[in-house]
Amino acid sequence: MDTNELESAIEGILFAAGEAVGVKRIAAVLAVSEGEVAEAAKKIADRLIFERRGIRLVRLEDQLQLCSAPELSDVIRQALETRKPPKLTQTALEVLAITAYFQPVTRAYIDDMRGTDSSYTVGVLQERGLIEPCGTLDAPGRPTLFRTTGTFLRTFGLSSLDELPELPGSKSEDDPEQLRIEDAIESLQAAGGGSAESGGEG
Repeated sequence: MDTNELESAIEGILFAAGEAVGVKRIAAVLAVSEGEVAEAAKKIADRLIFERRGIRLVRLEDQLQLCSAPELSDVIRQALETRKPPKLTQTALEVLAITAYFQPVTRAYIDDMRGTDSSYTVGVLQERGLIEPCGTLDAPGRPTLFRTTGTFLRTFGLSSLDELPELPGSKSEDDPEQLRIEDAIESLQAAGGGSAESGGEG
């Protein structure tokens, strides 16, 4: 399969899927290496940006997805008559920042860091697809562990969690006093270009 055929196949698969598809799965179907898929995807993504097309190809950890160009979000909402997603509240940002930077986390961990009950907000963030359960902690009661999702990455313009800005002052993971919620929120907002909206055009 030559380069053009590979890129066309990837575009077709992602367009038809309408959601994120794993690089490993695409590579297996097309009988090429994951590296070849990643390289072809990068070329497609760069071309779409260079040509100022209405769609973008984004990488979310080990998955690829086609989505609309962020600068067209208002036009798309008007055309499809969809409401702009509500901005995240300060409380939701706190819970999301703690989850993003210290994941996987239990609700009790989030409560301890915030000093108040977070059950409602955890539920809201799950409904919006920004966090999800990812197993249980090996402790009495087997509390649920939570992590961020691909929707979180896309909402904040990240390809992977490695792109989260480093927390100011968090030089040592052994010093919890340096891991402040305010720093996590500021860093999270910086990663998203100041955006605190809970959704994006797919």
